[in-house]
Amino acid sequence: MKRIILACAAGMSTSIVVSKMKAAAEAKGLDYDIYAIPEGAIADELEEHGEDVQVILLGPQVSFMKKAAEKTAAPYQIPVDVINVRLYGTANGEKILEHALKLANES
Repeated sequence: MKRIILACAAGMSTSIVVSKMKAAAEAKGLDYDIYAIPEGAIADELEEHGEDVQVILLGPQVSFMKKAAEKTAAPYQIPVDVINVRLYGTANGEKILEHALKLANES
């Protein structure tokens, strides 16, 4: 199953974004497993599911981790980006999903 991972610090606001993204994916008839993990768990997650991960999105609060996440994801050729702070703050799941799908297609 295709996966979209959101990596964050605490996970409270990210869980809202995940719910909105899941709803947007379902409305579009897309079959993605969208979920959040702590930013420190990216390597372990990729070791277990790297072949299925399409994109990794970082919450704005962990944007400083982008270079490290890109390095971890590089062997799997998985794109990594930081979620736009405005889209994240408004939990715009549809726009965030569109961005994730665009990144996945560009990889």
